[in-house]
Amino acid sequence: MSSMTLSDRKTMLTLPGDAVRQIQWQFADRYDLQMLVQSARGVARGAVARLVAAGERNTHEWTAGKNEMMEAFDQAGVTAAFMEPEEGGFISGPKNLALSLAAFELAWVDGGAATASLASFLALAPIHERGTPEQSRHYKQISAPAQPGEDRKPWRGAFALTEPIPYVGVDTGMLSGKIRVAAWKDGEEPWVQVDKRGRFITGIAFANFVTAAVNSDDERIKGSCVVILEEGDEGVFDRGTPTKKLVHQLSSTGDPVFNLKVPASRIVGGYTVKDGVIVPNFNHGEIIEAVFRRTRVPVGVMTAAKLLSAVEPVIRYQRGRFRGAEGAKPGSVRYEQGIQQREDALHRLVDVWATGEAAASLGFAAARLFDRLDPVEKQKTAILKERGIQGGRAEMKALRESEAKALELLSLRPGDARRAALEADPLVEFVLLDAEANVLCPATKLWNTGHGTNMLREAVSLMGGYGITEDCPGFLANKWMDAQLEATYEGPEAVQRRQLTVTMTSEIFLAQFKAWTAEMRRIASTHPGTGACTLASAMQMWQWTLNHLQKATDPAGGKLYHGQRQGVTFALADALCWLLASRCQILDVLELEARGADDPVVSEGLEGTVQFLGDLCHTQAARAAGEVARICAELVFGYNAHPSWDEEEHRSCFLTSELEELEETMPGIAAMAVDVIRADGSHPQKAGPCAGCAGSGEFLRLQSKLTACLTGSRLAKDRAAETVSKVMIPEALDYPA
Repeated sequence: MSSMTLSDRKTMLTLPGDAVRQIQWQFADRYDLQMLVQSARGVARGAVARLVAAGERNTHEWTAGKNEMMEAFDQAGVTAAFMEPEEGGFISGPKNLALSLAAFELAWVDGGAATASLASFLALAPIHERGTPEQSRHYKQISAPAQPGEDRKPWRGAFALTEPIPYVGVDTGMLSGKIRVAAWKDGEEPWVQVDKRGRFITGIAFANFVTAAVNSDDERIKGSCVVILEEGDEGVFDRGTPTKKLVHQLSSTGDPVFNLKVPASRIVGGYTVKDGVIVPNFNHGEIIEAVFRRTRVPVGVMTAAKLLSAVEPVIRYQRGRFRGAEGAKPGSVRYEQGIQQREDALHRLVDVWATGEAAASLGFAAARLFDRLDPVEKQKTAILKERGIQGGRAEMKALRESEAKALELLSLRPGDARRAALEADPLVEFVLLDAEANVLCPATKLWNTGHGTNMLREAVSLMGGYGITEDCPGFLANKWMDAQLEATYEGPEAVQRRQLTVTMTSEIFLAQFKAWTAEMRRIASTHPGTGACTLASAMQMWQWTLNHLQKATDPAGGKLYHGQRQGVTFALADALCWLLASRCQILDVLELEARGADDPVVSEGLEGTVQFLGDLCHTQAARAAGEVARICAELVFGYNAHPSWDEEEHRSCFLTSELEELEETMPGIAAMAVDVIRADGSHPQKAGPCAGCAGSGEFLRLQSKLTACLTGSRLAKDRAAETVSKVMIPEALDYPA
């Protein structure tokens, strides 16, 4: 991936295949995941694609065809991907990467289908994360597809968090759903009455059970909780009317109404009784935090799939654009290349492709991280429980010593004797993984669905008028529209930005980020063609800007980095996401280069594939650096008041008489003076003297360095564009138009 001329480099001949992706996204040694990918792909490009082509997206109702899609998920093993083998599944251990890979394959064809497959997983997630062992085992077993010899249909679930208008869209801490004691006889388990009206609930049309967030409406129940409701419970289980969505029509969405009497044992995570009061072991906020920090990742991966799926249809369209025209004869450049004769079309497609690569890398990195975190988190909980420590605040206090050790570990050099002991401490490992996960999860959801949606618009535009038709190859218009909804699922952009403003300032994450910056510098020394140097300089600028803004104030003395100043905090969160995505993209390409030679399929043509993907890295790193430089410059200088013409602030301006004297010894200085005060006190007609750069020398140095680090990035884009113009694609899409 070092810099080279166009004539002496290897070229990628075909689109990256499964073997390449398995190495990049680090599941080449997981046969179970590879089989899941193939199964999900078979359903997506078969049953799902046929539904879309047949017009099933044109109705809001839950149809027989859509129901058959769910049965196809069962038969393909997609439904069982969430369960352990003893629960009816086939994948042992954490499932974050598995669910993300399945969502990726389904969203490659249709986002609604991917959402439908994830709906029951989302309903089970509160039970999986915080449910009692009995709850987890029971609901997973009945949700798994029937085993050989069983005569039953799997249950499906929905997660009812949001509330009806006018409450829809408010903070998830605000609940209108209520729970109260319905009956409580001495010596018997209490029964509770749950009253919940849901809004925009995914999967409700086919749900047999619901996990609903509710607040206490009874002094005998403390706080909030999540409770499991079943369709056969006493009372009202009304799935409501379908939501008239413009997107994701292959998933079910509606506004249900529940008024049900259920045993208190349905409270997720169980409860204790203290002084005659039912105290849920987990409030709804604790459960939602555990659920959403994992389930947001597959949603971000879905948008990444849409971007990468757009590449092949756009290439096919661009090359065939002029075929059939009088002036386009077979064998001519116009006939063979079509629109790809022009650099603009190629460069814009390179941008789309590079964004898709970065989004996929970020999403799958987050999924793998949670797979590492999950067992360590359980180990952490067990250790603290042995010490008699339970509950959010008590755990946070107990982990402070481990946080100090984690910071010490990050400061040690490789080979230090102290490292082994710290690395073997599970609490230190948890603190490090948790700090990283707290940032990568919202970053994936924010950047992939936000910027990714904008780039999908670009992909659609590259199809010309064809892009907004129903029969557009690759269903690109559908994918663009679907992505708008993905940006709001499980919390819109503002929610993700708010979380990032808190988590990205943790001392541990900032120490990790500093280490990542140094890592990019090292990579740049051996792989300059990846853009790692550009990225490292941008990362350095971001961290300097954050430190500066945490101390700086506005002209009125107000603190700049503050929870209520979202013009500052949200902008920095956006900038961070660009950096994280680009970093993950570079690391994935290095993984491919390091391990690809050992794969007989990948090794043939490896150099050309790595070169092209490295050029995409360089292109994306330059774009990320540009965004970071713009945002940081606006924040560093934008909150300074412009100088005025009062006596204090025009003191540094030249007087006309001073210039006349200086001109005698320094000819030409008058032509360089911008702000001059005339003898009568008049001055140029503007707000005040030009703003200076006092106190900003370090930022300007970083900015100058970053600008120089962009060297070669456009050459990388040229190389990538040339490859796009020559890469071979299949004769036809492998799913119907």
